[in-house]
Amino acid sequence: MKATNVISNKFFNLKELEVKCKSWKNNNNKIVFTNGCFDLVHRGHIEILAGISELGDKLIIGLNSDSSIKKLKGEKRPIIDEYSRKLLLAGLFFVDAIIIFDEDTPYELIDSLRPDVLAKGGDYQLEDIVGYDIVKKYGGETITIPFIPNFSSSNIIDKIKNI
Repeated sequence: MKATNVISNKFFNLKELEVKCKSWKNNNNKIVFTNGCFDLVHRGHIEILAGISELGDKLIIGLNSDSSIKKLKGEKRPIIDEYSRKLLLAGLFFVDAIIIFDEDTPYELIDSLRPDVLAKGGDYQLEDIVGYDIVKKYGGETITIPFIPNFSSSNIIDKIKNI
């Protein structure tokens, strides 16, 4: 299969991903979900995503849309558009699915997909992770992966401003 097909086959809308999740679960795959903006993908993102992928068999990334990021981070963000961010993340061999969401948080998405594991970087407290209550209610796990210090999109933007 062509690499471009492998990448594009990781792009889903909600209905498609619900069907895919059911299929994965029927095959006894452990589904892991994480989310973020992933604006200016960097080492910290890659290391955390790689660690998160090891928590199960299938990794789903909920990706904030451009409009969602603007609401959260201001009019000058995102730096990289949603299609480009989606394409970059889909190029990672350990990512199985990507879905873009427009809301401020992926709460409804998590409720619909019902992953076995909800994971974020270690800069979050478990109880503060959006969807923690949903996952806990049906017996799933919420896990944090140690945060990689000094690697963030904001740090990169600050460095560029100072050049």
